[in-house]
Amino acid sequence: MDDSLSARMRKAASALLTSLDEASHRLAALPFADDAARRWIEYRPAPRPGACLADLDNTGRKAAHRLLATALSPHAYAQAMAVVALEEVLDRSERGRRGRHSNDYWVAVFGDPERDDHWSWRFEGHHLSVTMTVVDGEVSPAPVFLGANPARVDYHGRTVSRPLAPEEDLARELLAALDPARRAEAIVSGDAPGDIRSATSPRTGPRIEPLGLARGRLTGSARSLLDQLVRLYLDRLPAELAAREAARVEAGELHFAWEGPTGPGQRHYYRVQGDNLLIEYDNTSDDGNHAHTVLRRPRSDFGDDVLAAHRAEAHG
Repeated sequence: MDDSLSARMRKAASALLTSLDEASHRLAALPFADDAARRWIEYRPAPRPGACLADLDNTGRKAAHRLLATALSPHAYAQAMAVVALEEVLDRSERGRRGRHSNDYWVAVFGDPERDDHWSWRFEGHHLSVTMTVVDGEVSPAPVFLGANPARVDYHGRTVSRPLAPEEDLARELLAALDPARRAEAIVSGDAPGDIRSATSPRTGPRIEPLGLARGRLTGSARSLLDQLVRLYLDRLPAELAAREAARVEAGELHFAWEGPTGPGQRHYYRVQGDNLLIEYDNTSDDGNHAHTVLRRPRSDFGDDVLAAHRAEAHG
């Protein structure tokens, strides 16, 4: 029996499509050739391709979550479920004005997972976007976006909820471990941007300048902390994918850049860039309590790497 990751995804996607009624199936099952719908990332509350979980029965919703779980490690799936639950917290703080709810998430499958040698799927909604592409049995991950609003909920100075705590804390530890000269290289701007710079672009484009501090300039604990930060984002993926991506990252140089003030509770942003790697984090709302994080692979997002290999072999 095939227990590979691609087989587990295929089984979960097929189970999802089988569970849907005709109307939802029409929305969720989309052509792989529809690049506009397939190459999509949208982490704001907005309409998007796919079937909405709110319109599915319990079986369909569970099937959608089981599909999502195939793409994430246990801790990242827990983060994703915390992100989903925060929709109800945000709805309460807004007194229901925008009608947010925890089933306002959408699932789409591109191509036929039972028959096609290349297909993909996406689970997406406010502050959560996960896309996986499967070609010839190989899974290509990314983009993987997780956000949180509120990023932190406290009770008398004690943390009640902080889903993306490691993503902020490790970066701050890295900054603290830098000597003044290297810290000055890493902090490329005193002002944070309004959002992650890759935003909702289907392609990330060239590297973001300035690159910031090179990993080769680091030693000891600072280098270890940068490596831990990168691995934190890669470890959102299932273990076999995370290990593969980590091996690829090790082959190239990394750069770390911070923008904005460095004090807690202030608007800030950082990124890590490497060969075919882009990690971004921002917490740039006025109250510094609204976080975005994303793992992208500039040359391989939406399966560009495995699709290119498939075409080369097919036309070789």
